[in-house]
Amino acid sequence: MHISEGVLSVPVLLSGAALTAAGTAVGLKKMDYDRLPQVAIMAAVFFVASLIHVPIGPSSVHLILNGLLGVLLGWSAFPAILIGLTLHAVLFQFGGLTSLGVNTLNMALPAVVCFYLFGPWIRNPRSALASTACFLAGFGAVFLASLMMGLSLFLTGESFVQAAQLIVAAHLPVMIAEGIFTAIAVQFLKKVRPEVLHVIYAR
Repeated sequence: MHISEGVLSVPVLLSGAALTAAGTAVGLKKMDYDRLPQVAIMAAVFFVASLIHVPIGPSSVHLILNGLLGVLLGWSAFPAILIGLTLHAVLFQFGGLTSLGVNTLNMALPAVVCFYLFGPWIRNPRSALASTACFLAGFGAVFLASLMMGLSLFLTGESFVQAAQLIVAAHLPVMIAEGIFTAIAVQFLKKVRPEVLHVIYAR
């Protein structure tokens, strides 16, 4: 879901960079530094999962796992995703440094949204809807990310409208796959390491 360099307009790039900087600052401020290894591990998982991608117009389709990062990290998903995308841009030329802010925002903000929407259901040990909430977190994070990517392209110019529609449609199988994967991964973690689901922010 990387938008390549030279595609987006300057106002969109600057807005994305500013919002990503703000989100990363909040994520670092709220981060419980005792759980820094967990953030690092999830950044590595995101990095590896996003390596295998299929080009679609000015973007690409691949696993994202931002829903899983959101459930496990909350606001810390911003710095984790920023690190992963920076390594993608520097090492493999996926996306680019100029579009890094927009790409990070498009993936990290949906992760935080899903953390607040579905996190309480997922972390409740007595919730019968936990599995459904896990699926919706994985599905919804990719859905929102694809919509934000489409919006980024639309705000750049009307010539990208068709490409934006194609990107959203192409991510439908990814949404389903990530919903299933997130549900399986979180239910497994609830059995073996339930403490990782309780995000406690430093004040």
